[in-house]
Amino acid sequence: MKKAISIDGAPAPIGPYSQAILMDKTLYVSGQIPLNPFTGLMVNDTIEEATTQVLENIQNLLSASGFEKSDIVKCSIFMKDMNEFAQMNAIYGSFFDAIPPARETVQVAKLPMDVRIEISCIAIKN
Repeated sequence: MKKAISIDGAPAPIGPYSQAILMDKTLYVSGQIPLNPFTGLMVNDTIEEATTQVLENIQNLLSASGFEKSDIVKCSIFMKDMNEFAQMNAIYGSFFDAIPPARETVQVAKLPMDVRIEISCIAIKN
């Protein structure tokens, strides 16, 4: 059964999509940007701050859906500038306690609201 996930702890969609979709035991999290959903402010001054906010948004969606970070099996990372990869990677790596998920990281010409980073993921419950 397909269920849309909508919470206050992640940015509201800026288009016709859901924050996340739960299908059976799989959670598909839409691309998260570094928008603080509680203040409405963009956290985009540094890649470290931006990455931290994106991961907090993802964590909020996971928690609200009954998932944990360890349930993430795949992440897609879109960056505005690959020269910031090492800084992003340090924050991203510290987010995972055990086996990190599969992932790809690509540089793109532009992201929504001109942010530095966007991350989507897929989590599966055992």
